[in-house]
Amino acid sequence: MRSVHVLLPDGVDDPARPSGGNVYDRRVCRGLAQGGWSVRERVVPGGWPTADRKAVGDLRRALASVPDDAVVLVDGLVASGAPEPLVPAAGRVRLCVLLHLPLGATTDDEAVRTAERAVLQAAAVVVTTSGWSRRWVVREYGVEPARVHVAPPGSDPALVAPGTAAGGRLLCVASVTGGKGHDLLVAALAELQELPWQCVCVGSLGRDPDFVDRLRHQARDSGVADRVHLVGARAHDDLAASYAAADLLVLASRFESFGMVVTEALANGLPVVSTDVGGLPATLGRIPGGYRPGLLVPPDDPAALAGALGRWLRDRTLRESLREVARRRRTSLRGWETTTERLSRVLARVAA
Repeated sequence: MRSVHVLLPDGVDDPARPSGGNVYDRRVCRGLAQGGWSVRERVVPGGWPTADRKAVGDLRRALASVPDDAVVLVDGLVASGAPEPLVPAAGRVRLCVLLHLPLGATTDDEAVRTAERAVLQAAAVVVTTSGWSRRWVVREYGVEPARVHVAPPGSDPALVAPGTAAGGRLLCVASVTGGKGHDLLVAALAELQELPWQCVCVGSLGRDPDFVDRLRHQARDSGVADRVHLVGARAHDDLAASYAAADLLVLASRFESFGMVVTEALANGLPVVSTDVGGLPATLGRIPGGYRPGLLVPPDDPAALAGALGRWLRDRTLRESLREVARRRRTSLRGWETTTERLSRVLARVAA
């Protein structure tokens, strides 16, 4: 039986901290096991990607427990912050990095980039979750293209959300942090107070409490506190109910490598208004004829975001058109079995 050792970040199973990366890890581990792999998981404690001495020590001990020449799949949240134990280990085991997000693309901190670059260059293979991330890693870190592969996240089938005539039920699904742009969203919505809308923000409130406090003050000061609802993290049935009740997904992120919430929305036939960053345009995709199931706006531009949301809310013809395109795009989404098959093929070649 083929065997893979998987090193996962602390919190991967914490329901209070759901993330696309955690969902991805869990789905592919399950899929690999169902596909005949012996999957040996180990959660590495620590506040990854920030690694203190204890976290690095725990990772070093986890690696030491793996036999020579074994295939080791390390979540990028762990790998990107720990070159000290991982680069030497790459000479003893077959190191594979599952890179959900190139940290270097989100910062100018050269120390972060140097650490991540060292691990990715040492790895036997790097598996990214989007074509955009693959291109970035090859271009910025000089990783050999033949060693960088893509296994995009899958999506689950869902019923089409019925929507409302006015289209005013807005949904944002993202951890409430500065990187996800909730401050931009609130600023945009403050310019549309004359229109009928409510915005439900689903996502963890515990990752950056100071930002959450500032956001609440911003919403109150701009007069939209009673219309922007920070409801915290939701998962499984509760999250599905949020999509089913929505008219439109709004994502104001300053950076996304893929954006799994976009495919989750599209699986429900929901159009999307998002920023034009990272892998989001490709994730949103098009249907034959070139039509997009939503609108893209420049990042860090609340006026542009307000303009797009205003068009959605004011123009019934646009709403009907985007809903039709989203429902057609829904039929072309790939399932998680495709993701697992791609990852399995890569790991099998490394094992061979």
